[in-house]
Amino acid sequence: MFAVAALTDFVWHSESDEPQPAQLIAVDDRLTADEALKRVRRHEFLLYQGDFHNARQLLQAMSRRLPHPVKAKSLADAFRAERLARHREHETLSRIVVEITRDQVLQLSRAPDVKVTCQQIFGRTHFEKPLVLPFKTLLGMVSATQFRATGLPVAGLKKPLIPHYGVYLPTRHDYLKPVLKLRDLEGRTAFDIGTGSGVLSFLLLERGVTSVHATDLDARAVACAKENAAHLGLAKRFHVKEQRGFPSGTADIVICNPPWVPEVPKNRVDRAVFDENSQMLIDFLQNLSAHLNAGGRGVLLISNLAELLELRLPAWLPEEIARAGLQIESQISEKPSHSRAKDKGDPLHAARMKEVTTMYVLTRKP
Repeated sequence: MFAVAALTDFVWHSESDEPQPAQLIAVDDRLTADEALKRVRRHEFLLYQGDFHNARQLLQAMSRRLPHPVKAKSLADAFRAERLARHREHETLSRIVVEITRDQVLQLSRAPDVKVTCQQIFGRTHFEKPLVLPFKTLLGMVSATQFRATGLPVAGLKKPLIPHYGVYLPTRHDYLKPVLKLRDLEGRTAFDIGTGSGVLSFLLLERGVTSVHATDLDARAVACAKENAAHLGLAKRFHVKEQRGFPSGTADIVICNPPWVPEVPKNRVDRAVFDENSQMLIDFLQNLSAHLNAGGRGVLLISNLAELLELRLPAWLPEEIARAGLQIESQISEKPSHSRAKDKGDPLHAARMKEVTTMYVLTRKP
């Protein structure tokens, strides 16, 4: 084991904005999980140069040795303890790194071909310098490439949705089902705030909305939504911009599925779930009226998990809706069908079993 070339000879890539390592230490299949944990806890970055499958087993063995969250007194404390444990696990395992050559070859024996993955995620067929990134991150990227090839079936869409790495996917259908119950959509115009994959826009378009103007602050989400619109034959009626908040003008329907947990996001993927101080939700409510046509409706889709975890008071959302000069015209709730809601071993099971996702149809107060 020895120090390898300085990072000036490589390009460092992190999905969580982790700083570039000062140096890399080469390791191989002789490295044990116990030794690896000792070294990464000393903040060493270990460049794995052995076998792909052994590297994956090393991460699994390291993960099993990490401490579990301590038992908490409240659901809020349990949530934060679990999140902290996941963050520490990510930090720890992300110090096992690998190299991808300029020709996009993963420098491990028995490694899969990662050229398609690199092209899909980085938009390039060649790197100016070798790329170094956490092996854990690369595994997620490769998995996303495989998922992208099969697609995600969504009720209400004619073809499977094409996933993109780093873009939140509707694998949980509890927030999509209520949209299929919306009425009086024929001939309407719509805005979609924080569109992500574009799935809510596509459901509206398939059910009679004439056009949707969507926004998202993440470039990957915009690219994902554009590709899916073309894939579904909806590109002429779907327009998306990389920006925060509302498009200019007004629409008959303004839909939004904001992040539902009012905590600080730790990386770009977190932004789909975590909304510090509920700022996106507040902005949506406060600015909704100004972007509705006469007789228009706002459609808010949100889980009550934050209230169940005691991160927000139960009365908070109704009060914010009223404060924004809005009223609830109707609401429909769906229970979650995902496996975590049924996992009694989950420290947050008491909250997850009671979770519902609600579609609030909002109008201006008379």
